[in-house]
Amino acid sequence: MSAEPSYDELATFIEEEMAFATSHYNDSYLQRRLASRMRRTGCDGYDEYLETLRGDPDEQQALLDALSINVTGFFRNEDVWDGIRGVLQDLTEEQDRISVWSAACADGREPYSLSMLAADDPRIDESSLSVLATDINDAALDAAREGVYESSQTVDIDDQLSYLSNYHRFIDRSGDTFAVRDSVKDRVAFEHHDLINDDPKDGFDLVVCRNLFIYIDGEYKRPILRTLAESLRADGYLVIGKAETIPPQLKSAFSVLDGRLRIYRRE
Repeated sequence: MSAEPSYDELATFIEEEMAFATSHYNDSYLQRRLASRMRRTGCDGYDEYLETLRGDPDEQQALLDALSINVTGFFRNEDVWDGIRGVLQDLTEEQDRISVWSAACADGREPYSLSMLAADDPRIDESSLSVLATDINDAALDAAREGVYESSQTVDIDDQLSYLSNYHRFIDRSGDTFAVRDSVKDRVAFEHHDLINDDPKDGFDLVVCRNLFIYIDGEYKRPILRTLAESLRADGYLVIGKAETIPPQLKSAFSVLDGRLRIYRRE
């Protein structure tokens, strides 16, 4: 933690009273998110913002929403999705049912990408696929269930979806608004889950958890990855972010399927 007492006191309040594990996250990440909320509330320092938090449940919720990691997109890093495609093709050949966990799913674009990819590729049996999508942020989960997304000056959803051969089979578009069809949603279930504090899942063939660990302090990456590993069946697959690595203490739990794409297989 920072050496500044007022920051430490604020972080302790967030962890103990608001049940968000600040100690697991990088200080730089936390301080950026806190600074944003302090600007919005007109607070000049950590002490003043702490007093605001204590007396304003709405601001507590706004801060929790801000702290939740929500950077996402459809088919982000297309080369990784080529690798995921290959995994789903192999699973289709090996078994009748495919169970996938999209962990820290933000607003749902990743699990919907999985569902659309399965329906788009003739070598993948979409009827065999079920996707559990989880996140710590209930507001993000509510938005994910709605499945309606907007293009903006910085986000071109049409370009993201062009990874598919014909995304119009899965999306209803009106101008810059893109609504996921029920046929895609039916393969995805959303659920609240805290990767830091909640128990592992069980029996997944594929776990996708990308670009979470870059925000997590090093000592806490290992227990989260252990949770993911325990949620996989033997020989199940794990995909993490391209800028992330598996700690040495856990490398024996996985074999490398594609080191560049960060795709691993559970031993």
